[in-house]
Amino acid sequence: MTNIEELKEFGLEINENMKQGKVILDVYTTWCGPCRFLSPILEKLKEEGLIELVKEDLDKNRPLGEKFGITAIPTLLFFNNGVLLNHPIEVQGQLLVRNGIMVGAAGEQVLREIVDKM
Repeated sequence: MTNIEELKEFGLEINENMKQGKVILDVYTTWCGPCRFLSPILEKLKEEGLIELVKEDLDKNRPLGEKFGITAIPTLLFFNNGVLLNHPIEVQGQLLVRNGIMVGAAGEQVLREIVDKM
């Protein structure tokens, strides 16, 4: 089971607030179109206080990608109360989150449903 504290090993800044509640780690690259689509939606959820958000550029942090087996971007990692989710999340009959990880972009409504189910 992955604890959010382990992300510090990869140079990510994890504050005390992130040990409680819902946190999304957005693994992206600057050249990824779907990543640019996803980013403002995640920022909006953060501004509304629904999540804490951590962003990391995969091109600058390959060891993080290797730890979580990230082979495609965007990839989102979902943490609740400091621990990577260990239950699957389905939205509209589709399994979107496995082992706390979602690969690919999703629209705002789908992301809101995932956050609700975290």
